[in-house]
Amino acid sequence: MDTHPAPRFLDRRSPPHLATLVLLTALPAMAMNVFLPSLPSMSEHFGTDYRVMQLSVALYLAMNGALQLVAGPLSDRFGRRPVVLASIALFLLATLGCLVAPTVEIFLACRMAQAVIVAGMVLSRAIVRDMVGDAEAASLIGYVTMAMAIVPMASPALGGVLDELFGWQASFLLLLACGILVGGLAWADQGETALRRATSRDGLWRPTLELLAARRFWGHALAGTFAGGAFFAYLGGAPYVGSEVFQLDPARLGVYFGAPALGYALGNFVSGRYAARLGLTRMVAIGTLTCAAGLAAALGLEAAGLLDAELFFAMTCFVGLGNGMVLPSANAGMMSVQPRLAGTASGLGGAMMLGGGAAMSALAGALLAPGSGALPLLLVMLASALAAIAAARLGR
Repeated sequence: MDTHPAPRFLDRRSPPHLATLVLLTALPAMAMNVFLPSLPSMSEHFGTDYRVMQLSVALYLAMNGALQLVAGPLSDRFGRRPVVLASIALFLLATLGCLVAPTVEIFLACRMAQAVIVAGMVLSRAIVRDMVGDAEAASLIGYVTMAMAIVPMASPALGGVLDELFGWQASFLLLLACGILVGGLAWADQGETALRRATSRDGLWRPTLELLAARRFWGHALAGTFAGGAFFAYLGGAPYVGSEVFQLDPARLGVYFGAPALGYALGNFVSGRYAARLGLTRMVAIGTLTCAAGLAAALGLEAAGLLDAELFFAMTCFVGLGNGMVLPSANAGMMSVQPRLAGTASGLGGAMMLGGGAAMSALAGALLAPGSGALPLLLVMLASALAAIAAARLGR
């Protein structure tokens, strides 16, 4: 840990305020899904199929994962502040491109470029680790990442209202305005925290190889990946289970679907409150056990023929709760392996979680079929949660 003065709001000579870090995390979360209700009208505007417009989600996520691998090492070499400010500037240009794109191809290219804003999420975690020690970092990351639960729940609803009132462009105008606000705040408030830098002798990828050789990094990274994998499997399979197995109408499904996000927000709060007291490894262990226990209970109810829609989604709250406790401590643990490479660790771990999550989501979707019930989804989620328990032991 480097020695930093206490954060002073709007003072570039001190580390950024907690509010700035929360907004740096919230903007990428909003950019991911605020426009989703507008996809039908966007398909009509560009004269293309809905399936083509859906690529704006898949391509964004793919670029998101790739850029996490680059943003971290760049920040370790050149500093957190310049990388964050550059990413926000590029995000604003890409958002303007989305607004004025004459064809769907240009729109999709600009949409991929918007993923550069993921640097805000990656580096907010690294900045926290620059400022404080391991256990306290887990507490602060817990508060910072509460935005990752709240914003994705609220953004689509806000985007839907904006689309109905003003058209699909309104969501991107909102992103532009928020980008300008967050960029101005980062410029005025974010002091440099990476006082110890990777050197040019390290190259861009040597720090990544150094981390991959560390068993403790793998323990924390895999614990986060598998715990998050249970949630991503839910994202891939719960819409089918809700609509086809439990016969929920879209309105009820939309309400129930947010259950894990409520658990995640609570888990982040618990992590923020108790991680410094309990320590990283204990918090990760409690979180992984919480996730697995909720899924095991759901599986038992399914085997007994007692699982209905309300119980299914209530049990998934434990997945969110467990993730909210695991991920802040797992991220802090990854960045504690080599503190001078905190940015690289944050980006590499984030890319692993995103890639693992995409695989679990695809697996859950592939196993669900007419007549299968919720059982395949619960088995995939429980297997991922149990793997997280095993991985957590490596991080000790």
